[in-house]
Amino acid sequence: MSKNIKKTNPRIISLINDLKTISRENGVNIWRDIAKRMDKPTRNYSEVNLSKINRYTNADDTVLIPGKVLGAGSIEHKLTVAALSFSDGAIEKILEKGGVCLTIEELVESNPKGSGIKIMQ
Repeated sequence: MSKNIKKTNPRIISLINDLKTISRENGVNIWRDIAKRMDKPTRNYSEVNLSKINRYTNADDTVLIPGKVLGAGSIEHKLTVAALSFSDGAIEKILEKGGVCLTIEELVESNPKGSGIKIMQ
């Protein structure tokens, strides 16, 4: 018999529900995709280093990571990065280059249509 495991973090539960609602209201599939990724076990959440973000982005891009941004590597251009969480080193390096660190909730609020967002896994 398998055990039915549910999320216990109220922030993540609320985020998933809000993403699904906004996706339905605006007819935008990007938020439903992020909600499905966040609904998986936390061990499957993305952990992306700054070096990878730097490699696959250009200046002034908006990047969404459904997980944690880690501080390994360097960033060479200004970015807007949204994630579930950030390491202290990652925040420091992003802000040093004039970038912006947002939570997923803040990104959804500022861009409900989800236009111009790159998802990195």
